[in-house]
Amino acid sequence: MGRSIVGAAAVICLCLGVTHGNEVARYDNYRVYEAIPSSENQLKLLNDLKHSSDSLIFLESGNHVGAKFNIVVAPHKLADFTEALHNEGVYTRLLETNMQKSIDEEKHRMGTKRARGTFDFNDYYELEDIHAWLDKLALQYEQVELLEGGHSYENRSIKGVKVSFKSGNPGVFIEGGIHAREWISPATVAYVLNELLTSQDPKVRNVAENYDWYMFPSVNPDGYVYTHKKDRLWRKTRTPYSGGCFGADPNRNWDFHWAEQGTSNRCQADTYGGPYAFSEVETKSLSQFVESLKGKIQAYISFHSYSQLLLFPYGHTAEHTSNHDDLNEIAKATVASLAKRYGTKYKFGNIYEAIYPASGASVDWAYGALDVKIAYTYELRPGSNSWNGFVLPPRQIVPTGEETLDSLVTLLEESQRRGYYENL
Repeated sequence: MGRSIVGAAAVICLCLGVTHGNEVARYDNYRVYEAIPSSENQLKLLNDLKHSSDSLIFLESGNHVGAKFNIVVAPHKLADFTEALHNEGVYTRLLETNMQKSIDEEKHRMGTKRARGTFDFNDYYELEDIHAWLDKLALQYEQVELLEGGHSYENRSIKGVKVSFKSGNPGVFIEGGIHAREWISPATVAYVLNELLTSQDPKVRNVAENYDWYMFPSVNPDGYVYTHKKDRLWRKTRTPYSGGCFGADPNRNWDFHWAEQGTSNRCQADTYGGPYAFSEVETKSLSQFVESLKGKIQAYISFHSYSQLLLFPYGHTAEHTSNHDDLNEIAKATVASLAKRYGTKYKFGNIYEAIYPASGASVDWAYGALDVKIAYTYELRPGSNSWNGFVLPPRQIVPTGEETLDSLVTLLEESQRRGYYENL
């Protein structure tokens, strides 16, 4: 899932598809607009722009009249964009005149943090720091085992850990960072992992010790590194394709109703599903690892951002799953639990209806191909009223982690109460 954008890399570096050498993508004087269609014609115009122009970045997009679109507009595209929307009578509001400002502020702060040489939950960390921290946990705790879910195109490890306090537990697989720019996702996975090992809260200790946890903070490592080094708004993998295009959307690339809905066949698009299912080595190797755990995992959780949503299968069709009512009721209790600490409001529902049609997602694959019947995607903070959700201030990492862990406890309690972890 994650908010759909189009060709972030294509609107930078003289409109080439990639950056080269030491060049870094910049968004100086890129404006951010909110647009809300009030008719089907207006909705069609916005969707046509989303799929046809690589100079527009859709941070948020809807699939119905009245839905909000947040759009980053390149300076050279500004006149055409505003005229097209004006001619069709689309409501627009200018939200930001310089997208680069918040990116610069984030980079400066992280430079200061790096000099301290610490790992905490007060800022975002680069891949090497996250991996070093996982290595440290494996040395520090006998309950932690290092795992490798494969390698990336650029031969980086898809590194994770298993946390197990005793044998015979049902398993929970947690995946983060499949969309590279959604930095709150790996941070939240790391926060939850840390709490499973250190929290003294009785409810947290209960789920920590009575489930086996398979946790992977960053399953798109090349993309994540690229967001730190080259382009903060990069979403995809880094597989090179013809025509100077790079990457496929790793959450549209899984082999379950691949490319049927919400997927672009244009390589430049951020929702490009790849030339075929599991074309990306990251999704192929991770899926093989997850398949090796068949029968050992009873829940699959994927963390994304942003919009404050809790989603479950399916994404390729409006048809409901066989246990739709259970998934819906569990989600209802889960978001109610999440809201208790800070009042953070989530919506919930199946992917197709609650956000937009999208096929080839990891959660749908886990549900449909591996028969993991408890399968959810979190779209973390902030809510859809924020235009800058991918550059979430680090002061929100801990609150996001706290409320998410609260909700995970409820999610497992509610699914256990319905008998999903019996007969192991």
